[in-house]
Amino acid sequence: MARSRDVATGDLFAAIPRPVPALPGSMDFRTRVAVLVGAMLDDARAADPELDRYEVAARVSRLVGKEVSKHMLDAYTAESREAYNTPAWLMPALEHACRSHRYSEWLAEVRGGRLVLGAAALDAEIGAAQEQIEALREHVNNLRMLRRRAR
Repeated sequence: MARSRDVATGDLFAAIPRPVPALPGSMDFRTRVAVLVGAMLDDARAADPELDRYEVAARVSRLVGKEVSKHMLDAYTAESREAYNTPAWLMPALEHACRSHRYSEWLAEVRGGRLVLGAAALDAEIGAAQEQIEALREHVNNLRMLRRRAR
């Protein structure tokens, strides 16, 4: 029996994340990180007007145990201040203070992955387990067919 081609379903492999090509000079992400940090701070303020840069700086300072000022946050978001980019050790605290995962999501994308958190992570695990169950069912059915032929 001929199988008909499914034209309604998209290419399942088109959405597979790919890492950024590692070409010489291609991984200077200082400007992109400055834009990301600025977007995180803007999103935090939009979600909670009380969460301005002074408050974010205070929260980050408490989390890392080191002074982080509003001026530092401003400098981290300035694309022109190439020498003053956000240090990686500060990013988890900054994401926490801004209630964001933007940086982590971007980093996963750059490295060819996708960040999945919370219920979505459990859904992914459930999906993987169901695929294993289906593969085992097919394997058992093939073994049963072979067994019938062996009689």
